[in-house]
Amino acid sequence: MALPHPTAEPAYTPAPALESHIRRCTFRRMITIEHRPDAVYDVQCLFPDRVVPIPLGDLESARPICNACTARPVFRPDED
Repeated sequence: MALPHPTAEPAYTPAPALESHIRRCTFRRMITIEHRPDAVYDVQCLFPDRVVPIPLGDLESARPICNACTARPVFRPDED
């Protein structure tokens, strides 16, 4: 379902990101490589067209990239 874009830009203040926290994104794909004892994930970004993934590496290397992202519509509302 397509939603209309807001006509006025809301005031945006990014929440301070915890060092161990990765922001919730609707365009991120996480693929489990190893399950146990410590899960290892491969992270890919599907922004903007969800067709060609951009590899971001493992979760630790993707965290600073994802937390520094400034694209407005990609993060879930409970993250802002």
